[in-house]
Amino acid sequence: MKADSYWIDTAPAFDGGASGPVPARADAVVIGGGYTGLAAARALAMAGARVVVLEAGRAAHAASGRNGGQCNNGLAQDFGSMAGAYGLDRARAFYRDFDDAVTTVETLVRDEGIDCDFSQGGKLKLAAKPEHVAKLEASAELLRREVDADVTFLDAAETRREVASDTFHGALLFRRSASMHVGRFGAGLAAAAARRGAQVFENAFVSRLEPLGGGRYRVTSTRGVVDAERVLIATGASEKGPFGWFRRRIVPIGSFIVATEPLPGDMRRRILPGARTCTTTRLIGNFFRTTPDDRLIFGGRARFALPGPRDDAKSGIVLRRAMVGMFPELAQTRIDYCWGGVVDMSADRLPHAGRHEGLFFATGFSGHGTQMSVHLGAAMAAAMLGTRSDVVWDQGRWPAITGHYGKPWFLPAVGAWYRIKDALS
Repeated sequence: MKADSYWIDTAPAFDGGASGPVPARADAVVIGGGYTGLAAARALAMAGARVVVLEAGRAAHAASGRNGGQCNNGLAQDFGSMAGAYGLDRARAFYRDFDDAVTTVETLVRDEGIDCDFSQGGKLKLAAKPEHVAKLEASAELLRREVDADVTFLDAAETRREVASDTFHGALLFRRSASMHVGRFGAGLAAAAARRGAQVFENAFVSRLEPLGGGRYRVTSTRGVVDAERVLIATGASEKGPFGWFRRRIVPIGSFIVATEPLPGDMRRRILPGARTCTTTRLIGNFFRTTPDDRLIFGGRARFALPGPRDDAKSGIVLRRAMVGMFPELAQTRIDYCWGGVVDMSADRLPHAGRHEGLFFATGFSGHGTQMSVHLGAAMAAAMLGTRSDVVWDQGRWPAITGHYGKPWFLPAVGAWYRIKDALS
């Protein structure tokens, strides 16, 4: 078993990184070389800007290359609850932006010719308890009436035909959701940004941000110092560097995934005949999908810990147990890969984008970064260019999380609380 991301291990390496020190000046500096930063850099470069990307490690190798490979529409939260909290119009705007995000990824894949197995096969949100069925049915009715006529409720028998497991009691089908090989997408996106003219500097850790006035900043990195007219923070849940304001608003939470050996074709088709992406209704739930080479990718918040060799291995044991509980015929199936990644979770589980002290930012994707990071990277590039001012996730005031200063000391307590809520709901 490899303690590495299946996506990264089976993707071509990005070899278009810039050599030497950074230039002295740039129109835009993008801090972070994941999907957010690379999508922004591509869009900025296409508009003629001189763009420098500073990535502390390797491009698209952090959260962007370590997720579940799901590119889903539909909010994580109940649409009715969102409408109650934000009003119906704003809840519709949030929901539709998730739809638009899937289209953004699809369009980018097509325009840049990225070979990443992008497939719009739909998503199933699976009722993990009988008590969840009525909630899903009511949610489907509300969604169809207010924002998404394509959502379909599936009863237990229909769900069983979609997922060969006795664990689930009903489901919502979101037809616009997609899947892709996120490692190949990341390498392709990095190559596209470089091809369009952005300079992508890997191993360029940013240690200092010095305001120069008028939105301009001097950015110090291990690859040199660059003065920028505009700076975009696209670091996600960065635990190091001069990003304290953002750290107080983002909780880094570990998400863990295993990939099986290639399954016999008949077994893979029997387990998930529609090859849809899947999530469950538990707060500490699971997500899974199959791959074109017939593996099952199975993940979740197995343990409330940050990734590392020891916690990844422990989480792999938990995930395997959950996988076999859903699909007993996989009891003898080998696990080929086990890895962890960091989710940048906001308190409201919604993305946040905007400007703070002259710095542009897009972050807090809360487990939906595969599509939302690409979408918001491009949107914030337009904001930096002055051609867009209507980003729906720019909500103005963004309060810090009380008692949180960067290290998520409270994760064990949060995990215990979620397990209690899962047991009672």
